[in-house]
Amino acid sequence: MRLTEDPHRRLNALSNQWILVSPHRTSRPWQGEVATLQTAPEPAYDPGCYLCPGNARVGGVRNPAYETTFVFENDFAALKPDTQPDHIDIDGMGLLVAEAEPGICRVICFSPRHDLTLATMDPAAIAVVVHTWMGQFRELSGLDGIHHVQIFENRGAMMGASNPHPHCQSWATSSLPDEPAKELAAQSAYLHQHNRCLLCDYVALEQRQKERVVCENEGFIALVPFWAVWPFEILVCSRRHLGSMLEFTADDARLLSLILHRVTSTYDKVFGVPFPYSMGFHQSPRDGRDHPEWHFHAHFYPPLLRSATIRKFMVGFEMLGRPQRDITAESVAGRLRELAGA
Repeated sequence: MRLTEDPHRRLNALSNQWILVSPHRTSRPWQGEVATLQTAPEPAYDPGCYLCPGNARVGGVRNPAYETTFVFENDFAALKPDTQPDHIDIDGMGLLVAEAEPGICRVICFSPRHDLTLATMDPAAIAVVVHTWMGQFRELSGLDGIHHVQIFENRGAMMGASNPHPHCQSWATSSLPDEPAKELAAQSAYLHQHNRCLLCDYVALEQRQKERVVCENEGFIALVPFWAVWPFEILVCSRRHLGSMLEFTADDARLLSLILHRVTSTYDKVFGVPFPYSMGFHQSPRDGRDHPEWHFHAHFYPPLLRSATIRKFMVGFEMLGRPQRDITAESVAGRLRELAGA
């Protein structure tokens, strides 16, 4: 089997799910949707932006004149902290089941500057953001009833970001969401079977092969995972076995800021435009138990496919069967690696 030519499926070791790879389809013609490219630069301050310093948000609350990161409770939160625990199973058949989900949703502004992104911020400024994430994770994960803290960023209108001001969100939930739950099961099974960490072994294997590594430093490595679904997907892993940001040192924060800047600035070079993506950190569950199996990592899921205006959609077989991609992880990694070194 030729991984660069023959159709095949690859196993996602983190979720135990498969992806179909069809490298022979990269030359197929495109007559699908072509998005409109937004090229107008953003101003340093936008009087109409509800995240800029001093401006009023939609709910009427006015932002302080903040000069660094700024955190506030989401005015339109998907979760409410005062939701009372409850469970419903209509007729006791296990078919119409619902459970109450208390939680907390916050917005984290990276900078008072409206026109910056992680790709254009100075790494020292990104380190301030990382320290804010560390503090938020520590605070939220220490609250009663919180078992998972998801920090994530949606960059770009294509990813549904409602505001271009540089920001992310943190959702703290009482239950463990589906994606980290799959990863917990896979990492636990691997530790039980091999008495070693799944991602420690995977990172070591990728470093030996080198063909999917994009960039790395002393603390973190960025690579296109063997099982990548999205065309330019990247997985960032800590080099040391860390479970969460609770274990970070100041040097870890600095090194993560450097790798995030390098990944996002490399993305912007792919098509010469600000690259949209959804990014999030997967950290150990906060359920009061030890999780030696868990390894700190982040996922970058960018939708662009062939150009700045052609995106990847999950449709048809991918929704009804399993995800599929044409461009191999190896070819994408080579392209990103070259741009990262430019």
